[in-house]
Amino acid sequence: MTRASEAADDIAYRTEDFDRLAINTVRFLAADAVQAAGSGHPGLPLGTSTVAWTLWSRHLRHDPADPTWPDRDRFVLSAGHGSMLLYALLHVFGYDLPMSELRRFRQLGSRTPGHPEYGHTPGVETTTGPLGQGIANAVGMALAERMLAARCNIDGHTVVDHRTWVLAGDGDLMEGISHEAASLAGRLGLDRLTVIFDDNDITIDGPASRSCADDVAARFGAYGWRVLTVADGNDVAELDRALGQCTDPDGRPTLVRVRTTIGFGAPGVEGTPKAHGSPLGPDVLARMRARLQWPHGAFHVPDAVAAAAAVVGARGAEAHRRWSDAHARWQADHAALSAQFPLDAVPAPDDLDRIAMLADEAVPGGMVATRKASGAVLEALAAEYPGLVGGSADLAASTNTAIAGGDVGPGRFGGRTIHFGIREHGMAAVLNGMALHGGLRPFGSTFLVFADYLRPALRLSALMRLPVIYVFTHDSVHVGEDGPTHQPVEQLESLRLIPGVTVLRPADFSETAAAWQMAVANTCGPTVLVLSRQDLPVLGGARLDDLRRFGARTVRGGEAAPDVILAASGSEVALALAAADTLATRGVDARVVSVMCRERLDAALRNGELGRPPAPTVWIEAGVPAGWRAIAAPDDAVIGINRFGESGPGAQVAAALGLTTDAVVAAALGCIRGHTR
Repeated sequence: MTRASEAADDIAYRTEDFDRLAINTVRFLAADAVQAAGSGHPGLPLGTSTVAWTLWSRHLRHDPADPTWPDRDRFVLSAGHGSMLLYALLHVFGYDLPMSELRRFRQLGSRTPGHPEYGHTPGVETTTGPLGQGIANAVGMALAERMLAARCNIDGHTVVDHRTWVLAGDGDLMEGISHEAASLAGRLGLDRLTVIFDDNDITIDGPASRSCADDVAARFGAYGWRVLTVADGNDVAELDRALGQCTDPDGRPTLVRVRTTIGFGAPGVEGTPKAHGSPLGPDVLARMRARLQWPHGAFHVPDAVAAAAAVVGARGAEAHRRWSDAHARWQADHAALSAQFPLDAVPAPDDLDRIAMLADEAVPGGMVATRKASGAVLEALAAEYPGLVGGSADLAASTNTAIAGGDVGPGRFGGRTIHFGIREHGMAAVLNGMALHGGLRPFGSTFLVFADYLRPALRLSALMRLPVIYVFTHDSVHVGEDGPTHQPVEQLESLRLIPGVTVLRPADFSETAAAWQMAVANTCGPTVLVLSRQDLPVLGGARLDDLRRFGARTVRGGEAAPDVILAASGSEVALALAAADTLATRGVDARVVSVMCRERLDAALRNGELGRPPAPTVWIEAGVPAGWRAIAAPDDAVIGINRFGESGPGAQVAAALGLTTDAVVAAALGCIRGHTR
């Protein structure tokens, strides 16, 4: 007997009349909440309540008493504007979301915000609303499930065995990120992933066919997906059959195309764009109640529906209990494995200090690009940290992010290096899904200039406080001959503007090791490592604790009060050191400070952890200078780049844009004169 049919036998109310009652309960909870809020999106909940009820009551394995149970099925509402559908389901099925919160839909401080927010509402698996993100997150969840199953399901133990379900709309499938993620999922054969396509042919501007004539079935078939079709989104029996078929092993992810009517049941509104994003109004709601034979007032849940949902919850609790017993046996038989992969949290290595000391051991002197330093540290770190997995957007050899352990591929989920292809946006959203799933610590990489392609997903990493690690190399105009299309100028500053993102730009091998240490230790949000293409001098491992505490360290002249301070990040620290040498020949004592994390330094200065600099400062970075000007004192100077670059040898391009020893020396002397007047 399949899991789905076994579940159906437990529901004593499985009749057409009862299903209609339950579906209308969900419909009217959504419509009433949108009406009470005076804003929201009733169209999707009204059109897909039958789909949602059929899935949640018959196929989704979940335990409302514990929304974080590691082996639960995941449900992602990718079309997050239809959030009241999800909130209605969570309430009806007994999650910790009382009716009072449904009544406070979209109100400040409620647990029912306008779009679902991870960590805010029990049972919400990911933050959705920006269309397409949820589909890509779900690909990451399904990938993490297969990768953990390959690691943990051994010797007759099965502790990872669940599915990922997505409800998506036309807009999700139009967004480019859905193409990237779906293509990757098909290539990997993620057969525990099902996307239910709410095919209502309506967008805000009118029929979807005005702008999109894709053959969705052919498109997903070409990606390597199995495609099923349900002609009537209100046919419970047909939906039940199709969703049950999704759980039959096929070796492919599944798209279920369901024809629905947006705003179903709302007279004069259903099937039109008017149903999408506005309350129905009291007159339409009253006519809808009459049409769907719903005699109840607002926010009503019939006792029979609550009882049936409780049966589903009890069944989920029993499945959870059986899993807990199996998990305890697995832990007893494989204590070391369970410590490495606890299935929910991801522990960091205990001896991170030793990892951070690798720099001095590996490269006692000379020159090395920080991207290469990162590769060496990552290799050593991966050997100590089996939960660390990731890859690149087709740039592993350039970003130095391939790690030992083999590649991940179709049927080969025990590997550690993921080839995301040239899909930066999809990569970042998949990484988010892996982090949301738990059990693994994901990283991804590309060139810094292409961070623009993945910014929406990185923003959601920060919003959800996900510990994703991003490795961005080729970090400045020193990229050289590739020209301005590949020379980042504004990207570094734009990343610092995202709340909750830790941006680290190390200056040498030692700092790169410390940056990886900080990234791994940061479990409260994403970390960005910004790394050089060109070789940089190895400065040594002194004062690395200052980097962790204050975001900066002194690399020259920290003992006496200096005449001037030269503060720079990344590759420009070498420029500052060269300028300090020149200043010394003129009798000027310059302290050189490496600022690996400007935001941490700024915070330390503002909260009094550090005193104000004892001398005027020249701030130097190969990027737009606006953020540095914000922390500079009136007597300070800022050297940056306010224009796009040019094609040519990197050192020549940097010099043409004003990043020269002479420019730094002149700025330093000008600061000293201005300070002494």
